[in-house]
Amino acid sequence: MTITAIVPDRPRHPALDGLVAQLQDLLGPRCTSAASEREHHGHGESYHPTQAPDVVCYALTTEEVSRILALCHAAKVPVVPFGGGTSLEGHVAALQGGVCVDLSRMTGIVRVNAEDLDCTVEAGVRRKQLNEYLRDTGLFFPVDPGADATIGGMAATRASGTNAVRYGTMKDNVLALTVVLADGTVVKTGGRARKSSAGYDLTRLFVGSEGTLGIITEVTLRLFGIPEASAVAVCSFPDVEAAVSCAIETIQCGIPVARVELVDETCIRAINTYNNLSYPETTTLFIEFHGTADGVAQQAAMMSAIAEGHGGSGWREAASAEERTKLWQARHNLHYALLGLRPGSSSWGTDTCVPISQLATCIGEIRRHAKDAPFPVVALGHVGDGNFHMGFHIRMDSPEEIREAERLNTLLVERAIDLGGTCTGEHGLGYGKVKFLRREYGDEAVAVMRQIKQALDPDNLMNPGKVLPD
Repeated sequence: MTITAIVPDRPRHPALDGLVAQLQDLLGPRCTSAASEREHHGHGESYHPTQAPDVVCYALTTEEVSRILALCHAAKVPVVPFGGGTSLEGHVAALQGGVCVDLSRMTGIVRVNAEDLDCTVEAGVRRKQLNEYLRDTGLFFPVDPGADATIGGMAATRASGTNAVRYGTMKDNVLALTVVLADGTVVKTGGRARKSSAGYDLTRLFVGSEGTLGIITEVTLRLFGIPEASAVAVCSFPDVEAAVSCAIETIQCGIPVARVELVDETCIRAINTYNNLSYPETTTLFIEFHGTADGVAQQAAMMSAIAEGHGGSGWREAASAEERTKLWQARHNLHYALLGLRPGSSSWGTDTCVPISQLATCIGEIRRHAKDAPFPVVALGHVGDGNFHMGFHIRMDSPEEIREAERLNTLLVERAIDLGGTCTGEHGLGYGKVKFLRREYGDEAVAVMRQIKQALDPDNLMNPGKVLPD
């Protein structure tokens, strides 16, 4: 991916020099204004250009985050939180400069309560790190967005992923949070009980707030038992519509699949090239089943019959755990595999979600509109829950391609909303999709969101320019 560093044409904040001196007294070398550090913290993993902060602070504890925010609040300097840098809608871009608070070094696993199926971790713990730690307990954390994101970042963006059809998204699996507010106040939003009727649901308020209401420093998560048996299957289809129809019927029949991933023919070609594989280059479903050995076999047989009825062919199951891992790793590497098909391009990845009955309609319409696009257009997604992605692989130095990608993206989002869906199923709004919030919720709901923002961050210091439209 080509990312161009941008130095915003903005005046330097008058309080910044004094603030930096205070932050350096607090953090020492963990407070830096080095150009390379600032550039690294000014972008995620998408087409959005770099907009660098003025200074980067590496925090190690909730107390340090609290003190950093208290200093920034006193100086009225904006703050942008940073986790793994894997976001896709410009969440970490410092639109007004200011201080980037990097939580990637907060990697402590605070506690695991195996009997209660939960754990508490610091915000910088990564998904793979957590599951590696949990392996000997017989438990795992199922939310899998593909990237090895931090748990704090996944909570902040209300992440989802390949397992959501069976295990839910971050909003379903976060029990409690520790959050630092704009003025440095530390708030705990809940406990470890699986349900509560006490007061407002602050946990759900902060899950998906994208750092605009506070910085998440600890997360308490639901865990699940590692299934007794699992099976992975691959099946080819004549076109996207047939594959989507198969996925829809499978869900409607109540078959409890763990994952149903769609990749079109271009995606399969990229997967083969990038991973030295040899799948048939046609629209394909990757499917995973969890349960008992007999249950998994029964689920696979039922879905195989459904697939055959939709023109599916070449149903084949992974023969070993190694083969299963290799298959899903190929799927997770798809972002980079697709970039390799067009060197020098950037990925404009969409992530709408619609009711599953409307999935084939929405994908088919947009594919027809995109057939003459001057750049590669791909379709993929977690089709078991109606969440899909159209990927536009554009050259950022081509105004024509940027305009066409913008047109297709707007068309897709508006059509998804008209069908009862959402502009973002899992990537979040960042600043890339802010303009669609009113279209989806209406002025009245956005006004309520503004009141919440005003109450918690009256000076608009927390990740300004994200989530709420100007």
